[in-house]
Amino acid sequence: MIYWDNAATTWPKPSTVRANACKAIRLYGANPGRAGHRMSLVTAEQVYACREAVANFFGLEDPTGVVFTANCTASLNMVICGLLTGGGRALTSDLEHNAVMRPLASFASQYDTVSWCADEEELVERFRCAIRPDTRLLVCTHASNVFGVTLPIRQLGELAHRYGLLFCVDAAQTAGVLPIDMERDHIDYLCIAPHKGLYAPMGTGLLLCREKSLVPAMIRGGTGSHSLSLKQPDELPDRLESGTPNVSGICGIRAGIAFVRDRGQAAVYAHEIRCLQHVYDRLVKHPAIHLYTDRPQVGRAAPVLSLNVGALPSEQVAAWLDEERIAVRAGWHCAPAAHRHFGTLEQGTVRLAPSAFSDENEAENICKVFLKIAQKSLHYKENML
Repeated sequence: MIYWDNAATTWPKPSTVRANACKAIRLYGANPGRAGHRMSLVTAEQVYACREAVANFFGLEDPTGVVFTANCTASLNMVICGLLTGGGRALTSDLEHNAVMRPLASFASQYDTVSWCADEEELVERFRCAIRPDTRLLVCTHASNVFGVTLPIRQLGELAHRYGLLFCVDAAQTAGVLPIDMERDHIDYLCIAPHKGLYAPMGTGLLLCREKSLVPAMIRGGTGSHSLSLKQPDELPDRLESGTPNVSGICGIRAGIAFVRDRGQAAVYAHEIRCLQHVYDRLVKHPAIHLYTDRPQVGRAAPVLSLNVGALPSEQVAAWLDEERIAVRAGWHCAPAAHRHFGTLEQGTVRLAPSAFSDENEAENICKVFLKIAQKSLHYKENML
């Protein structure tokens, strides 16, 4: 099978990730921080070692600001709902995933949306003009999960702090792919889906907190600390980590970071962009194939490409690709705001997303199938008339 659905989750997982997750089940089977016996202590050491690896990879000075969550959506909800419950407004872009838009929509009158544009200076100015006296939080994606276009997070972080705002970044599509440094990029909260660009197991999420005091606990319970008190601990990570952690997933995150480091983050990213460039260059001139962005370029886009074939429903195209054993995602990708911006709300898109394990032979095979489908689209159009 040709698997190009890596924007949803990377597959296959590296052998080291699989081995470390299995090792955790075999050797680190005790509940960390909940007992004083040797296995519990060793397990706690492994969990903390992952915190250190995550903090180091993303430029977070204090590893206790690394919070393990169920997924990136949970991380974003912790920040958005936690900070807005007490009042104030949020500012976001019109490219956001529903993991941002739905929590914001629950505070219906408390957020403003800025229309994305490719000119970074103009985009930052649009955000500046949208700041109100009661704006408290700037939350945005680093890159669209549908179209791969990026937002200038360093400049937006500078803007947020200049106006006294907190800055939260949804790095679901970019963590492990594009360079991120929380200190340099002025990020207060970084939300990550480790099962994507870090090649970790599914069911893992990360919330990195440079500003550690403001996000309240959404779930309260056992933390292994202050057990005689009915008050949730104030300090991180305990405040946001109630219950038993996903130790095998956490060990998989650590192995995934090592995999990306060993391969070279820049090298993996450049390889993925080359795979998409191959597809783009082969298909861009075909009259029945619609591409919505410029040719993918290193430093200018995440390795994600959306397209459509004629008037064919995107789900139909994906089904035909699946018959050829090519796995992609079609539809709306939980991001209606992005589809509205690019004019694809009616049809959705077919999304291609390679990984470190993809290659240009796969890219060429995908192109051949798309060209065959393009011929089918002509008959589809005739039948619709």
